[in-house]
Amino acid sequence: MSGLYRTIFVLLFIALLGSSCQSGPGNRYELVYSMEPVSSSGHSAPQSTDEPQRKYKIAFVPKGTEIDYFNYAAQGAQEAARNLGVEVLFRGSTIADAGLQIEAVERLIEEKVDLIAISANDPVKLVPVLEEARAAGIKVITWDADTLPEGREFFVNMVDPEVLGRHLLDTLASTMGEAGNYAIMTGSFSAANLNEWLKWINVQQREYYPDLNLVATVATDDDRDKAYEVANKLLMDYPDLNGIIGNSSVGPPAAAQAVKEAGKAGSVKVVGLSNPNLMRDYLHEGSAQVATLWSPKKLGYLTIALACNYLNEVLPVDGQAVEGVGIVRVNGDMVIMGEPLDFNAENVDQYDF
Repeated sequence: MSGLYRTIFVLLFIALLGSSCQSGPGNRYELVYSMEPVSSSGHSAPQSTDEPQRKYKIAFVPKGTEIDYFNYAAQGAQEAARNLGVEVLFRGSTIADAGLQIEAVERLIEEKVDLIAISANDPVKLVPVLEEARAAGIKVITWDADTLPEGREFFVNMVDPEVLGRHLLDTLASTMGEAGNYAIMTGSFSAANLNEWLKWINVQQREYYPDLNLVATVATDDDRDKAYEVANKLLMDYPDLNGIIGNSSVGPPAAAQAVKEAGKAGSVKVVGLSNPNLMRDYLHEGSAQVATLWSPKKLGYLTIALACNYLNEVLPVDGQAVEGVGIVRVNGDMVIMGEPLDFNAENVDQYDF
């Protein structure tokens, strides 16, 4: 068999393989690139089937355990855990705080988990403790929000950052008639993913919307109460405000509530990243116009599936099919799950998360 046909045969065979993080019936899961070792001669290397694989322990660390978005992600992570036969620990602080997150990782190092998957509150501050974890033999990946590359092996991202940032500005511009004053409510000025989206929001405005004017960018610290206070202050400080973008899940519902109470529903447009269950009533009432997100459950599921692969020495591959998620893209050391999804008054009732 020629080298070309042998390669095609191996790839087709790989696509039919099932795998799990634990041996035994009832724990099978299709992973397209869960492949057996191949020797330098091109033949499959022998593998031992006598020793059952032990059950891995994976720590799934959010920015904050009481933020709805991360609880939905945790549901997907636990579903993956059941399907793959691993143990998933949902650990972290109740609020988004880098110092508290560092403490959580330190405890996980003491527990000797097999892998830490973390949504980082700070891309720089988390690196030393994650390097400590890796030195202790614990594998580390990031999801939702990244660290510097030395802190982890790869990053599981929801969408392409440029696509998302530009898209958020487009949704606001379309509701405002491409003119007027707007503000941005971000979660934290230290979160890498939020800062990347902010960058592309600003680039899109400069390149395509000269009649839009950004008056303020303010942080909510991913706290519901602070987000509501920030939104009210924006409305008071800028009486001629025409729109608000929230780029973390607590921002848009807080902005919509403040706009509603101020009697400015419809005159101050509200768009941004949040889940449909939080935004449903506001979209129907007209105090918000568009909510954008992806499935956080799928993100949690994908993270655990890729973590399981990594524990078995298999890294993500561009075009990889993950059951229950779909085809993922890989750009360098970043996995991209899919495209953003918009919710409005017409379609929001089709979703429940």
